[in-house]
Amino acid sequence: MENTNNNSSQVQTHDVRLNYLSSNTQTPFVQLYVTSVLSAWAAETVCYPLDVCKTRMQIQGEIASRLGQSVKYRGMFATALGIVKEEGPHKLYGGISAMMLRHFIFSGLKMYMYDALREKLIITDKDGNPKLTFPRGAFCGVAAGAAANIIASPTDLIKIQMQMEGKRRLLGEAPRIHNVFQALTSIYAAGGVRGLWKGTVPNAWRGGLVTLGDVACYDLSKRYLMEWLDMPDDRLIQFMGAMVAGFAGAAISTPADVVKSRIMNQPIDEKGRGLHYKGTMDCFTQLVQGEGFFAMYKGFIPYWLRVGPWAMVFWTAFEQIRRLQSDEGY
Repeated sequence: MENTNNNSSQVQTHDVRLNYLSSNTQTPFVQLYVTSVLSAWAAETVCYPLDVCKTRMQIQGEIASRLGQSVKYRGMFATALGIVKEEGPHKLYGGISAMMLRHFIFSGLKMYMYDALREKLIITDKDGNPKLTFPRGAFCGVAAGAAANIIASPTDLIKIQMQMEGKRRLLGEAPRIHNVFQALTSIYAAGGVRGLWKGTVPNAWRGGLVTLGDVACYDLSKRYLMEWLDMPDDRLIQFMGAMVAGFAGAAISTPADVVKSRIMNQPIDEKGRGLHYKGTMDCFTQLVQGEGFFAMYKGFIPYWLRVGPWAMVFWTAFEQIRRLQSDEGY
């Protein structure tokens, strides 16, 4: 009886190990791209209002400081309620068309680049089995996220400006953004190609750090959990991996996200140069000196509450679509 139990345990461990290794298999480009975009759209449909509130909270201190006023909104729910009362419920989804366009470019490229890099950087452990170490997985996440965000940066710029448009009009400022196409053409007319990529440096850093959190940490934590808990790649493991990824992504990338939001939202002169900040480091310096160190984490709660559920919906949809295609867990 004891021998039978030992054999059963060995088979179970062997099955878990096979499951762990099989998810290292690279996915074909089109299949991975489409799966990533559809999963990102599903997550955005659920979580987008939190992104609007997060952006407003990150920029509200700057607006109040320049107007010599106190900050009107103090938290996520007060910010959301203020948007609904003053601008209408539909403004909680202001700029979502730009966000969907962004994910059509960014999420597909990010996941493909990560998958391709991961395939190249897997090594063999002492037992002769393929393994992805944390430093290598982290590099895959940062490189893939930064590269994809550089390409998709104009769509993020449009999204942020569309999210702030309702607030600008309440302050009596002239309308700036009406739709995605008009935003692209007006930004190009004002600043040329350089204007379309305003804020690319902090955006690339943010993209790299977010991908380190929401993709690399999901991938790596899921594998470690499978080994530590001796469990297969099932929904529970995927849920725990998504929880880790959501918190890690928010904690790592919030400062870069605050700076990105401010640089992208600032007005520009006739030469396409920002009127408030000279660059990333200047924005960081002004932010800390003018509003304190913790200003770098303004909007962290809504950002975490956004990134966490976003990761949950994204990875649930992503893994389910793969399951429908008879693929192994990612």
